Amino acid sequence: MFVWRDVGGVGFLTSTLLDVAHGFSTRVGGVSPAPFDTLNLGRAGADGRENILENYARFCAAVGVSRDALVFTKQVHGDSVRSVGQEQAGEGLYGVSPACDGLITDAGGLPLAVFSADCVPVLLYDPVQNAVGAVHAGWRGTALGIVRQAVAAMRDAYGTDPADVWAAVGPSIGVCCFETRGDVPDALTAAWGALAAPHIRRDGPDRYHVDLKGLNAALLTSVGVAPERIDLCEDCTCCGPKRYFSHRRDGVRRGLQAAMISLSRN
Repeated sequence: MFVWRDVGGVGFLTSTLLDVAHGFSTRVGGVSPAPFDTLNLGRAGADGRENILENYARFCAAVGVSRDALVFTKQVHGDSVRSVGQEQAGEGLYGVSPACDGLITDAGGLPLAVFSADCVPVLLYDPVQNAVGAVHAGWRGTALGIVRQAVAAMRDAYGTDPADVWAAVGPSIGVCCFETRGDVPDALTAAWGALAAPHIRRDGPDRYHVDLKGLNAALLTSVGVAPERIDLCEDCTCCGPKRYFSHRRDGVRRGLQAAMISLSRN
């Protein structure tokens, strides 16, 4: 179950399945002006760096992790997953991140962050090997199986058994709003065949609606993550302008949400 939390005026979501520090940010509780209002966790640009740093300070304090230890992805809609350790601490706000769409670690107190404004954020936790992961899955990353790659990377790096993994699939664009032409379902079907079919709805000639959250949950199940260990957020980012940034709804002049996880207790 996903739970809304308000800590010091910062609004975010957590999953009752993940017994480590984590959070899925919203646009509530920051200092950024419109159209980035208010908790923009994107990189500094039109919204000033001072605003971004303050927003991170507020969100990290609410989640209970160190802002200065953050490790980011430089997202490219691919399937690369990177194992990181204490030597990468601070690489997010204070350094350049190599291109990847997933991060994993078994280092304590090292918060991992991925970003979204409609794409699917997925957080992973293995309490047996004491490892976590954070994944960004747009439709291209979903077609490439980025969540499966992340579980495999945790297995290879830390000895994770997929049956021990707990997963939270966070707020993203829902099937209600993710209307596409045939290129998206064609790519998903070419990659996953019958596994993708239940998550694609045809509504007319070259008109489809796609359930990316549901398909990513199915991909996790397909590699051995138990369905009852997968928490699926029902919120659609495109439907919720007061709570979420959305690329589909707002275009490029908008902020970003972050999904964050660290091996420390909430």
